[in-house]
Amino acid sequence: MHPLITDLLKSGPVVTDGSWGSQMQRRGLRRGECPDSWNLTRPELVEEVARAYVEAGSRVILTNTFGANRLVLAKANLAGQAAEINRRGVEISKKAAAGRALVFASIGPSGKILMTKEVTESELDQAFEEQAATLASAGADALVVETMIDLTEAGLAVQAAKRTGLPVVACMVFDSGRNKDRTMMGQTPEQAAEALAKLGADVIGANCGQGIDGFPPICRRLKAATDLPIWMKPNAGLPEMVAGQTVYRTSAREFAGRVPELIAAGADFIGACCGSDEEFIREIKKAVEAGSKK
Repeated sequence: MHPLITDLLKSGPVVTDGSWGSQMQRRGLRRGECPDSWNLTRPELVEEVARAYVEAGSRVILTNTFGANRLVLAKANLAGQAAEINRRGVEISKKAAAGRALVFASIGPSGKILMTKEVTESELDQAFEEQAATLASAGADALVVETMIDLTEAGLAVQAAKRTGLPVVACMVFDSGRNKDRTMMGQTPEQAAEALAKLGADVIGANCGQGIDGFPPICRRLKAATDLPIWMKPNAGLPEMVAGQTVYRTSAREFAGRVPELIAAGADFIGACCGSDEEFIREIKKAVEAGSKK
């Protein structure tokens, strides 16, 4: 395990951050607008999101670079600004963290499907290589490959991230199949853990896809399949459309009420994904601290 991760976990489970997309929408991000572009056009609002999580108790925060690979940015005609968008993303989070939290830079999927030959492995490798190298050179403490639905694509991103020498977190979305325990491509937690560990991931986990109720069994299965630390970031329930607005029904307190179960299942890093905010982090922090006093 990477020394940075070992050191972080010495004092028990680590509280990460919450949703970025939901919080930027709250600050005026329009539907269809490229969130990553805000690193250049609205950096003060991106910093506001990051700082809110630090002040709520996050020991690890991410960056506004989830869709900042050139394949995703091309849809907004921003592929040529990929390096600048990624660099600014790290700088903004580091400024907000001000030494109070570590910055784990976010690497999301390409939005293209390998299976249908919409993209080649070589194209994915180049896009992830560019993004990972830029995030590392900008000063990220670690890299988080997240919200992946295809193990092959996740593997390519992990390999690109590993080439930087930084610790790498690798997270899949498990929300498919009869028991909502497979990726969209049909892979199980056990298959994901084995493959990602083999490629050198330092932390393995799950994020997004479903609410916290579905996460403890996935966490237990990941824990049983690997000796690596486990990263968990469930949604605040499933999204519902109400009067044209996306609504998540799980409250911060309800979410935090399930955190002890996640810790018992083996979670080492705990945060929240879509629909969450800094209140979720405050409540998660309380739950984690209460558990460590027992």
